[in-house]
This record gives sequence, C-alpha cells and structure tokens, in this order.
Amino acid sequence: MAGKQYLYFRLLAFLKPYWFRLTIGLLAGMLVGGSLFVTLMMLPQMVGTVSAAGASTERRIEVKNDTPAETEALLKNDPQLAKILGQAQDAAEKFKLPVTIKGTRVTIHWPEEFSFSAVDDGGRVAWQLFTLYAVLFMLVWACKNIAHYINGYCTRWVGVRVVADMRDKLFCKLTGQSLKFYGSTDSGQLISRVSNDVQALEYTVSHSVEDLTNAPLQVLGCLAAVIVACRENNNFMLLIILGVSFPLLLVPLNLLGRIIRRRYRKSYAYIASVITRMREVFFGIRAVKAYHTEDYEVRRFKQANRKYYRKVIGATRMQMLIKPMTELVIVIATVVFLIYSYSNGATITQLTALLAPALMAYRPIKDIAKVIGMFHQSMAAAERVFETLDTNMELAEKTDAVELTDIGDGIVLKDVKFNYGERSIVDGVSFTIPRGHVVAVVGETGSGKSTLANLIARFYDVSSGSISIGGHDVRDCSIGSLRRMIGVVNQDPVIFNESIRANIAYGSPDATDEEIISAAKLAKAHDFIVNGTHKEGYDSPAGENGFMLSGGEKQRITIARAILRNPPILILDEATSALDNVTEKLVQDALEQAMKDRTVFVIAHRLSTIEHADRIIVLDKGRIAESGTHQELLAQGGLYYKLNQSRKQ
Repeated sequence: MAGKQYLYFRLLAFLKPYWFRLTIGLLAGMLVGGSLFVTLMMLPQMVGTVSAAGASTERRIEVKNDTPAETEALLKNDPQLAKILGQAQDAAEKFKLPVTIKGTRVTIHWPEEFSFSAVDDGGRVAWQLFTLYAVLFMLVWACKNIAHYINGYCTRWVGVRVVADMRDKLFCKLTGQSLKFYGSTDSGQLISRVSNDVQALEYTVSHSVEDLTNAPLQVLGCLAAVIVACRENNNFMLLIILGVSFPLLLVPLNLLGRIIRRRYRKSYAYIASVITRMREVFFGIRAVKAYHTEDYEVRRFKQANRKYYRKVIGATRMQMLIKPMTELVIVIATVVFLIYSYSNGATITQLTALLAPALMAYRPIKDIAKVIGMFHQSMAAAERVFETLDTNMELAEKTDAVELTDIGDGIVLKDVKFNYGERSIVDGVSFTIPRGHVVAVVGETGSGKSTLANLIARFYDVSSGSISIGGHDVRDCSIGSLRRMIGVVNQDPVIFNESIRANIAYGSPDATDEEIISAAKLAKAHDFIVNGTHKEGYDSPAGENGFMLSGGEKQRITIARAILRNPPILILDEATSALDNVTEKLVQDALEQAMKDRTVFVIAHRLSTIEHADRIIVLDKGRIAESGTHQELLAQGGLYYKLNQSRKQ
C-alpha cells in the first residue's frame, strides 16, 4: 500500500506546475455536479405536472381576484404548484432573468412586459409557466454541458502535458546515464519504457484526470438528489440498497485491480522483448540476409510476440470484468428497489424523484469503474517508468566543478586502474601526453586500449588513480567543458539519419556553411559530397546509420565533425582499421590534417599509421609492456616487434 501511495504522490508532483488550469477543471467539474443536482430537483416537478395535466381539478381552488388570501389557499392546497413557482423564482433570481413571480402572477419584462396567471381555467399549471420552467431546466442543463466541456478540455490538457513532461524527463535521464549503464541495460527495454510505457500512461492519465475530476462530483450530485428525495418521500429503502451494494462492488474491484496491475506489468516486460527482437534484426539486417536466417528470425519474433499477446489477453480478460460487474450490481439494486416500490404503491412522481438520480449516476459510476481498470494498468507502467527515473548511473559532477578552458601542459595518467565488475581491464597505467604530441597505444584485443580512451574522455570514471588535463583531475571538471576540449573519431562512425551538413555540424550547432565546407575540405570529404554522387550535395540525406554513404565517406564525415569542433585534444579509436587500402590513404590524409597542432591519443590497429607518433605505448592485459618510438620498439625485439611482424603477414 505504501508503494502505491508513493507512486500516486510522485504522479501528483507532475501536476503541480499546472495547478491553475487543473483548478479551473476542478471548478468546472463542481459546476457539473451542482447543475446535475439542480436538474434532478426540477425533473420530478415537470414529470408530476405532466402526469397531473389531465387529472381531476376538484381539489383546486379557483382564483378570481388573485388576492393574497386566495393565492395562499391555492398554494397550500397544491404543493406541486407551490414548488414549481418557488423553484422558478429562485432560478430567475440566480440567473438574473427578466422574470418576476408574485403569488400566482408571473410577469415577464423582456422583450415586452406581460403577465399571466400560473393556473389556467382548467385548474392546471398554465402552459406559459410550464414552458418557462422547461426553459429554465434547459438553461441549467446547458450550463452543465458547458462546464463539462471546460472540465474535459482543461483536465485532458493537463493530463497530456504531464505525460509529455514525464517523457522529457525520462529521455533526459537516459541520455545522462553513463556508458556503463548502456553496457548493462537492454536498449529494447529502454525504448519500450520511453514509448510503450509512457504511451500507456498518456492514454490513462489524459482520460483519467477528466473522469476523476468530473465523475465523482456527478455521483455526489446524484447522491444528494437521492437523499433529498428519500427525505421528502419518507422512503429510505433506496439509500439502504445503495449502502449495501457499493461495498459489495468495491471489494472485487480492488482485487481485480491488483491482478490487472500485476499482469500488465508482465506484459510491458514482454513488449520490451518484442522491441528488442525488432531492433536487433533491423540493425543486423545485413547479417540476416547474408546467412539467410529470415525464417529463423521470424520464428523468434513470433515467439516473443505470442508471449506478449497472452499476457495482454490475460490482463484484458480481468479488465473487461469490471464493466459487467458494475452494471450487474446497479441492475440488481434497481430491480430490488422497483419491487419494493411496487409493493408499497409508489407514484410515478415518487419513482422519478428517487430513480432518476440513481439512473443518472450510472454513467459516472461506469466511468469511475473504467478509470479503476485503466489506473491499475497505468500504475504498472508508472512503476517501470519510475524505476528508470530512479536508476542513477550518471557520472557525478561536483557543485564547484572547474570550467576547463585550456589543457595546459597536456594529459597525465597516474596509476590508473579500472575494473568492470570483478574483471580488471586497466591495471596501474601511468604515462603523459604532452601538449601538441601524438601518443599511440597498441596491443592485442582486450588489452584495454579503448578503455583508456573512454577514461580520458570520462565516459567512465577510474576505479583508482587519476587522469588530469591542464593540471585538473577530470573528475573535478564540469563534464560540458571537458567534452568541449575533446574530439573523438571512432572505428565505427556514428552517422545520424539527417543531411550530410547536419552530420558534420553535429555538436557545433552555430557553425556557418563556410565553416562546415572548410572542415569538409580538411577532412577530404568535400569532393565526394559535391561531385554528383550525392545529388543534393551537403543537403543529401545520409540515411539510417549512414546507409547512403560508403565506409570511407562515413569516416571522413566524422573527421570533419571533429575538425569543425576544433578541440585541442583528439582521440582516434582505430579510425582506419575497417577500411581498404585506397580509402585508408584518403582517411589517413584527413586525419593528418585533423591532428595538426593538437594533442592526440591514437588507438592503432595498423601499425603503419603510427610510425611517426611521438610515443608508442604497448599494452598487455591492462598493463604497459613497452614504451618508446617506432624505431626504439622495433630495436627492442619485444611485443611491439612481434605485433608488427604478425600484422605484416
């Protein structure tokens, strides 16, 4: 129960910024309930008047001179007429209508003043008064519907806006997580939580806020009308029946709600598996085609989709029980009351006064029952959303973080260690990258090369030791200023489904066209962009993951991106390892342009690309095995020499 309350309060916190519009919606909901109560008070009088229209007039008193004595006697003898006149006068005063009622004389002051008697020659209520009463009834009903519209619009607006805020916060939280988080979390789960889970919340909240600020007030209005009618007719059986039936309804509704919530939570986990299957197949579609595994992937997808289907059907089966259960209780209560009323000889007016409010309450009660099912469904989604919001694997930034504006003498790694779980990746590495120098790292796969690059850029934090830039520990620097100092070119270029221009300018949103073109020229990318291969030039679409570009083109675009950013530090993570010899030469020429006047950390696969590095570090199982220039390391005949020989073969 405490967990539920915690979720409710967290959801309510998202409503706080929109309290004014929500208040308007609540006030409109109150007006809906009040207007409904007034119409329910007027309806029995109209029905009673119509039903008595052809009745005998023997008990009526003829009004000849409309004297106070005659009027008092008439109203005393005919309570129905007295009530209609009283309600009409109250409504006229409340809505400031040009109508005056004095005794049995009704005067209308607009558009022309005229009067008429409330009683016709046959002893019935005059048709003019009945028409006026009916018009007042319609005006009150119109006010109810206008208020209902305002309530629905305001509350749905708040509901949709709250969920939009939640989606923003969720996406912001996810993008702020460290790479360690993404390495341990299934991306299909994350996509599902941002899309499916929040979508479930969006539908529920946008509709539930309206119903929860409207339906209960309508039920209260109807209940108040029932209480008044029971007291006036001295018949409290309907209240007793309602008092017994509602608790009998609430208990199973609560039990069903718990089952619905549990089953929907499982279904959301299964839809995440479905999304994971789709993402992996679409991302690896080349391998699927190459190995002709389409049928195999279809079978795996159907299996995951069938599990999701079964869970949703199970939850839907429970949710669909709510409406018929609610209707059954209402019908049983109504029939029991009708049997009781028939046995006691109740009149049509009494039945209207008692049953009309109860029947009018059917719709809002059904809405509340629907909200109960939807609410438990949304709580299952909310639990998963808040789990993600509460996950904290972000890199901590100090409140007094240093704004890094210069790299000083360069980068210093001192006894750096990094563990992933219990596995040691980097173990006691120390070296310096002087300002303006090129330092390369080589080693076998898994030796810790890429991990060092990630630690320098602070994609991860060191387990122990320190990395300093410009004399400041990177953990003491603001993350924004640190990343502005560093440009990264990866082995697998990241290309977005936007234009070539937008891809080059990614991370430099204020760059001019001249600056973009200049960076592309330095990266040896300008020629292939404008030579007609890509018809729209810089505005040509790159396609999903750079599908419209070759490997070399993608790599040169990412180099242009790094050049445009103009960082003092450049990290090259095996930027040419996957390229053919011709393309490698073009990319290598581009990298040499990018490396000018910068401090460079190079992770090399092809040793020929780092022969001119100022220093080469050889890693072996997370430790520095050798260090020196290309010629010095070859002369030692150690691990570097063996790597060089093996990669020449």
